[in-house]
Amino acid sequence: MKRAVPILVVLAALLLLGCAQQAEQKEEQTQIKLVEPGYLTVGSDIAYPPFEFTDEKTGEYTGFDIDLMKEIAKRMGLEAKFVNTAWDGIIPGLLAHKYDVICSAMTITEERAKQVDFSDPYFEAKQVIITRADVTEINDVDDLNGKVVAVQQGTTGDFAAQRLKDEKGMQLEIKRFEGTPEALMAVQKGDADAAIIDNFVAYIAAKENPGIYRVIESDEFAPEYYGIAVNKDNPALLEKINEVLKEIKEDGTYDEIYNKWFGE
Repeated sequence: MKRAVPILVVLAALLLLGCAQQAEQKEEQTQIKLVEPGYLTVGSDIAYPPFEFTDEKTGEYTGFDIDLMKEIAKRMGLEAKFVNTAWDGIIPGLLAHKYDVICSAMTITEERAKQVDFSDPYFEAKQVIITRADVTEINDVDDLNGKVVAVQQGTTGDFAAQRLKDEKGMQLEIKRFEGTPEALMAVQKGDADAAIIDNFVAYIAAKENPGIYRVIESDEFAPEYYGIAVNKDNPALLEKINEVLKEIKEDGTYDEIYNKWFGE
């Protein structure tokens, strides 16, 4: 019986150690990881109005995504900090922990979801065709056969154009550009017959350049949804962003931001 006491003590110590390790692991899983304490650092390709762009008068970043992330950060007790990043390196930058999240009109896709986690959808969009206003022979997807189509590299517009070649067997030349403004300029200058881009961006470009562009919608393009991308090793941050995003939608703040940039 005298030997039983030390054994019980050892067992109790091991039990306490196991509980402590489990508690530590649970704390690690629920702890939000930030690149810089006090800031929610956001990677964004800030050349995509009206979602993110630089105000020419103030030199400050502005747009729908910018306002949304500022509100999310504020409700998390943080300050939003934006890192302007080229689109083709934006996911690698997140994986390298250069920023905490990506918010850059990024469509949720299965391929991207293999690398990052996405928040609940915060915006619905759709691809459209945009041509010069004087181009009358393009009125649907099939009319792009034999044409030159401009896209922003690595976007869903790029993927849609490639699918037209691969799945529909269409003969079209895809011109890939670093940004959407360059793709639109190619259309305006006649270097491309059309571009495939997000609908809201296309309609604003047409509105701001009267008589220059014409927007064409097609059933060929299905609706798509934007999400905020988070590293897979940061589940607590993803959970918190979804929680705050839900609050913003429920209390009407989301509608206020939306109406500011797109109207009711």
